[in-house]
Amino acid sequence: MAETQTITVACKLKVDQDVAKEIDDTLLAFSSACQWINQNTPPTLANKTAMQSLVYKEVRTKFGLSANLAIQAVRRVCANRKTAKENNKPVKKFSATSANYDGRIFSFREKDWTVSIKLLNSRPRLELLIGNYQRHLLKGSNPTSATLVKRKDGTYYIHIQLEQSIPETEESDQVLGVDLGRTDIATTSEGESWSGRKITDKRNHYSKMRAVLQRKATKGTRSSRRRCRELLQRLSGKEKRFQKWINHNISRLLVNNAATNNLVIVLEDLTGIRERTNQQPRSKKDKRLGNNWAFYQLRQFLTYKSLLEGVKLVFVNPAYTSKTCSHCLHIGERKGKRFSCNNCGNKIDSDINGAENIAALGRLVNSPGGTGLSCKLSLNNKYVQLFSCLTTQGC
Repeated sequence: MAETQTITVACKLKVDQDVAKEIDDTLLAFSSACQWINQNTPPTLANKTAMQSLVYKEVRTKFGLSANLAIQAVRRVCANRKTAKENNKPVKKFSATSANYDGRIFSFREKDWTVSIKLLNSRPRLELLIGNYQRHLLKGSNPTSATLVKRKDGTYYIHIQLEQSIPETEESDQVLGVDLGRTDIATTSEGESWSGRKITDKRNHYSKMRAVLQRKATKGTRSSRRRCRELLQRLSGKEKRFQKWINHNISRLLVNNAATNNLVIVLEDLTGIRERTNQQPRSKKDKRLGNNWAFYQLRQFLTYKSLLEGVKLVFVNPAYTSKTCSHCLHIGERKGKRFSCNNCGNKIDSDINGAENIAALGRLVNSPGGTGLSCKLSLNNKYVQLFSCLTTQGC
């Protein structure tokens, strides 16, 4: 059986005033049911079947949910508990912003581009306000799950989940190393890069604007304070949306390049980078800029897009990739965007140097005879043993 990858298509709904009120009531009942289930079941219980047997009848009676929506509320609580356990955090409260649907209480009809969803007292058929991109993804599909969402601006969306088959990954000995950073968001071993100056300027602009509005929101007349709060609410999420748009564009260009030229994409495994860098002495501004950039989001986008295009994605240890000379493998000196090696005299853009090192590591890990092992660097003689170690069996 072919493997599949789930993608989500966000579609805006055309909703009149009466239906909007019933959607709000449904979302409120769903979130209230989730909150009640979470408070009235053993905190460690995350098994859907066991939890359903405990609370199903009471949930239907107390909150007026249909049979399937009650089951979806149980599943939402179980899923949130499992995620909270993985992150070692408690389950937060459930907001009245979304509800889960499956094929028994949701359906999509292509001939008139509408969806049918079960609410508290009715099952209306609603028109989708979508463009060619969504129509292309939905055409010929038979989705069996979706999420009803109310956004901050008061609009309603249905997030339709589609299963797409994953093509076989193309094997190749050609690699594309990608160095992620803040000055340049991404730089490849082929010399292509995406500057982070625009996003940094925008983030600094939003930070200053928020600070000014927060100060003004506590002073002045009642109307000026209200106006400042409204502006803060409008700004909320703007930076994240811009950042997400940038990551989508970069990941699409990288995957298209790899698919066209039969390349393997190689990235640094930056898991835990935020915790490690925050232990070092840094200014408040530097911490804000470092913590706000979504490296993990870019990695997620690259992962699922690579799967859908049949592109292989490899992760390597990031240790010393930015400090090692890509020509002679000695430890060099990095100053901002410039890297220089005192051993061979190599002078190169520091991000390109890092991307070439990442590509070299990925090439060895990806090779059929490669061990995938790595050794610590010998700092006494300042010579990098990492690459030679990967190519020998006795290391």
